[in-house]
Amino acid sequence: MAFDALLSRRILFFGGKGGVGKTTCASATALAASRLGKRVLLVSTDPAHSTSDIFERPLGPEERELLPSLWGLEVDASVEARRYVDDVKGQVQRLFSASIYRQAVQQIDLAASMPGVEEVALFDRVSRLIADRDEAYDLVVFDTAPTGHTLRLLRMPELLASWIQALSKTRRAMVPLEREDADPILSSLAARLERLQEMRGRLAHGRTTAFVLVMNAERLPIEETARAAAELEEAGVKVGGVIVNRVLPADLSGDFYLARREQEQVYLAEIERRFTQYPRLHVPQLPRDVYGLASLEQIAGLLAR
Repeated sequence: MAFDALLSRRILFFGGKGGVGKTTCASATALAASRLGKRVLLVSTDPAHSTSDIFERPLGPEERELLPSLWGLEVDASVEARRYVDDVKGQVQRLFSASIYRQAVQQIDLAASMPGVEEVALFDRVSRLIADRDEAYDLVVFDTAPTGHTLRLLRMPELLASWIQALSKTRRAMVPLEREDADPILSSLAARLERLQEMRGRLAHGRTTAFVLVMNAERLPIEETARAAAELEEAGVKVGGVIVNRVLPADLSGDFYLARREQEQVYLAEIERRFTQYPRLHVPQLPRDVYGLASLEQIAGLLAR
């Protein structure tokens, strides 16, 4: 994989099956980009939030400088859901009378307890980060949740756009034609739809945005990665490359190692065959866990070689 081709993007999402090393690869990529002089923001949307652990620095919902030219933050979906609901309540309070507001709050609280609210709120935060930090950073790297959650997140613009369009149609039926332009609800819905369409355009723009799939040379990660690649392409999101992480070194001995190495070679050949359309990069298994800046620098060097 031409690493500099990845770094020519403005937005990179790292995803894959849980436990394959997404955080390591995302963090190492962000570190390598910052070492090349880019201003980089590393964002964790993974509930496990291993970014703080790997850098040995506590991170929260606001940017914190980790190293020169590198900032990080962690997005908590449950916190974002509460903020999102509070924002909606605030908008309703500004638009309606006290009696209608009290009724609306009951409906909002009911809706807030239903599945999917955290994903909507998380997408809202991600889209705002991309829009608001575009000028501040050369590259924004997202360390995402395991594949299924991330794919639902990336499909959110399409789902929410349909919902907003339906709400707008319903509202127009209630408002006289001559008052549509001045209606605050229609204006709010139009603004949200515009932001969604902009986000959809950013996700589909292969020259500025790409998704990097991380896997190990094992059966289950290969199958999940293949499904993810197909769904990303269907959703219009460019797959920028595949990282095969923790590849065994070639110069060891012993029956157990040789058996594992032989099986791994079968899977590596399968990866080459099934993912031939994507740039690929192998990252070797290190003798120790990737934890702390020294080992992360080592992975960054392997990625950028």
